[in-house]
Amino acid sequence: MRLICPICGARDRREFYYQGAAVALERPVPEADAEVWDNYLHLRKNLPGDLEELWSHDAGCGAWLRVTRNTVTHEIKAVVLAAESGRGTS
Repeated sequence: MRLICPICGARDRREFYYQGAAVALERPVPEADAEVWDNYLHLRKNLPGDLEELWSHDAGCGAWLRVTRNTVTHEIKAVVLAAESGRGTS
């Protein structure tokens, strides 16, 4: 799989580090019980199709990227700098 860094150009995915889905999760209140915290920390929806993800270009320019990737085919649909996506890194 290759990602196209907006700064460095096309690179092998081994230069990048996957940081997780680019969706804001609602954090439980500190007083929530253990099951609620366990679900928050460990359970995520894993639906097939396009997903926005955060990647960092660790072996390159260090930029944070917002990548739209199909989770079934691994096709990269879009790559933008997270800072320019209008949504930051959360």
